[in-house]
Amino acid sequence: MPSIGIDYTPAFDQGGGIGRLVRDLITALAHEDSITPYHLFVAGAKAAQLPLSPGPNFAWHPLPLSAEWMARLWQRARVPVPVTWFIGHVDLFHATDFVLPPVGRGVKTILTVHDLSFVRVPETAAPNLRAYLNVVVPRSVAQADHIIADSQATKDDLCVLYGTPADKVTVLLSGVDPRFARVTDEARLREVHTRYGIDERPYVFCIGTVQPRKNYSRVIQALAHLRGEGLDVQLVIAGGKGWLEDEMYRTLHAAQMQEHVRLIGFARDDDLSALYSGARLTAFPSLYEGFGLPILESMACGTPVVTANVSSLPEVAGDAALLIDPYDVDNLTNALRRLMTDDSLRNTLIQRGMTQAQQFTWAKTARQLRAVYAHVLADV
Repeated sequence: MPSIGIDYTPAFDQGGGIGRLVRDLITALAHEDSITPYHLFVAGAKAAQLPLSPGPNFAWHPLPLSAEWMARLWQRARVPVPVTWFIGHVDLFHATDFVLPPVGRGVKTILTVHDLSFVRVPETAAPNLRAYLNVVVPRSVAQADHIIADSQATKDDLCVLYGTPADKVTVLLSGVDPRFARVTDEARLREVHTRYGIDERPYVFCIGTVQPRKNYSRVIQALAHLRGEGLDVQLVIAGGKGWLEDEMYRTLHAAQMQEHVRLIGFARDDDLSALYSGARLTAFPSLYEGFGLPILESMACGTPVVTANVSSLPEVAGDAALLIDPYDVDNLTNALRRLMTDDSLRNTLIQRGMTQAQQFTWAKTARQLRAVYAHVLADV
């Protein structure tokens, strides 16, 4: 039986975003497949730091060297040490985070490319990271036997920007974990709000790493306009410290919104449903996303969404969210005002959102991924 290697590193060292996607995907894969031997490579980990194996057919292969060091060796110095030295022989290796390591002779390869934001909106990426990705991602895309894209928008970008053949790319949409559901227990909501210092005023919720692509500066400006109109609303941002965040802090001070914006940092996975549920609405007006999972998580929790009309976001939101031009503060302000004050619109979008979120399941994603593995392994 063919064996498959998977890079689990982002699931180990990234709390949200891609890390959460890979964790949920591997969990779903373990539920769907209890037979195929899987070998999980984890850079920057020791065995004692790893959780229980996702399933009896999943084996951990930790490597104490960090992901940063492995990137230096594999991508910058181009040291041809194959990943199979650390995980043993596999028939296929799935690189889950943009770049492909060296593999052993005869090993098939799949590469997941989550987005091409560093090409589409380069001003939002840290310069050193952008320069690195502009070299290693197109090289990895060219070398891989097959590519997985998080959305049709990302597949289109791969074809247009890199000239990747369309039949080399499969769109694999993410799922919504069943833990995302409406929290109605007032005690639980108070507990979570107290943990993160959120007061009793209505709040707009944003989630994602603090960086320019998430467009928090314009959300702050829009909330300042609403407060100027007399709406006593605050903003809660859940996300780890990222890069190029100085503009956001300048906007925060210029708008005199320091008392009305709560930066809670990285939020625990098991608190997210309560954070979504306690919000009046979720704002996700990102300048570019490869998928946009917070849209569906918020919908599953019964909280309406304002999001952007760019990249993959309309693809994810369907007709269940208000779509805005992410560069237009007035457009964003109007959308936030409508969802704060128009109960009929809110109820319509809440119902549509529940239906939309139900279409995205990790079980469906895992079954599709297994089909991609089988296709690549059969293509000899």
